[in-house]
Amino acid sequence: MDYKDDNGEWTGFDAELARLFAAELNVECEFFIIADWSKKVFELDSKNIDVIWNGMTINDELLETTSCSDPYVVNAQVLVMKADKLASYPDATSIKDLSIAVENGSTGEKVAKAAGCTNLVAVQDMATALMEVAAGTSQGCVVDITAAKAMTGEGTSYPDLGIGFSLAYEEYGIGFRKGSDVTAELNAFLNKLKDNGKLQELAKKYELTLAD
Repeated sequence: MDYKDDNGEWTGFDAELARLFAAELNVECEFFIIADWSKKVFELDSKNIDVIWNGMTINDELLETTSCSDPYVVNAQVLVMKADKLASYPDATSIKDLSIAVENGSTGEKVAKAAGCTNLVAVQDMATALMEVAAGTSQGCVVDITAAKAMTGEGTSYPDLGIGFSLAYEEYGIGFRKGSDVTAELNAFLNKLKDNGKLQELAKKYELTLAD
């Protein structure tokens, strides 16, 4: 959704979409890394950032604490582990006792807990969760399918890792501060991009599925 290219510039589906919306508003984007994802709403309310825009799952907490956009991308939380081990772990019951890496404060952490996993390793981000599995310090991880597809399998950073079953399906939203009038402008902008086909083109470029 967001990553730096070879020139150190932010790119990805969300980064490109954010720049398009910024241009519509005649402003410029500044991208900030939230070191602790669990504190994303604090960063927003403290006005360190103006919007949380990074593959964020719509849930009750998000709807209560932000002015959330309409859903724009469909996602899933999936198990990733060494590809040659996947056949032994077909469902949530089979991984309850494994060491599972998750991004701290993420939906992946929540669904892993809901699935009964008791040996969770909370790390800074999904890239670190995948690194844990590749290094063998965790037996598996639960991450967004978007990250899993981009970073595992032949020709990727982790060719020996594979994607297993899905623990949950979800929709992504974009969060502004409570009471913001920009949310309605963004929703209208997303609808415009759907109508002219540009949102579908961008989703195809990054192999994403748009929300209805």
